[in-house]
Formats: sequence, structure tokens, C-alpha cells
Amino acid sequence: QVQLAESGGGSVQADESLRLSCAASTDILRNSMAWFRQAPGKEREGVAAILPSGSMTTYAASVRGRFTISRDNVANMLYLQMNNLKPNDTAVYYCAIGDAFGLSETFYKNWGQGTQVTVSS
Repeated sequence: QVQLAESGGGSVQADESLRLSCAASTDILRNSMAWFRQAPGKEREGVAAILPSGSMTTYAASVRGRFTISRDNVANMLYLQMNNLKPNDTAVYYCAIGDAFGLSETFYKNWGQGTQVTVSS
């Protein structure tokens, strides 16, 4: 069973940037991957997803144009570049791996422990 470990979270001011990383313990070449987030008192939501090849991505409307998901299948890494961060981006961010492509939690079978992102105004 693949293990995922996120890193790169932290506390920033609004309009600043962060880059999240997710390291997988095994080969990710055949799997879709995604980033989800969960803000206090809210349900977990899909943020961005990427095909195994990296040839297609999808984003939640709230982050489109500000966030970029990418992957390195040689290094077994997933990334999320977050620019122009806003206070409502504050959440715990999780990476996930699965067999289907999209922003539904049901597509993903393994999850990391999460990394906290806090954006202040």
C-alpha cells in the first residue's frame, strides 16, 4: 500500500505563494493523483487533480488560475504551486492517489496525513 507524505505548508500573508510537495513511497506512474483540502468546520473538497501522464489537469473553480498541480513520475512526487493565496485558502491540504481522474473523494484510495496552510490578511 502506497504511503503519501505532504510537506511545504506554513503560514503566509495574503497574495503570497507556497509550494506543497507530496512524496509517494512507491511508483505512481499508473495512478491519478490529486490535492484536497479541509478547512475548519467544513467538508473536505477537491482542489486539483492530474492524470497519470500529467497531460490533463482539473481544478476547483475557487483555485483555477491561481494553483497549478504537477507531478514527477521519476521521483514519485506530486506538487501544488499556490499563488495569490487568500485567507479562505486556509485549510489542511491532503494529497491522494487513485485509479480514476477527478475531484471526487471516491476516486482515491490512499491519503497522506495532511499539511497545514494558513493565510492571513
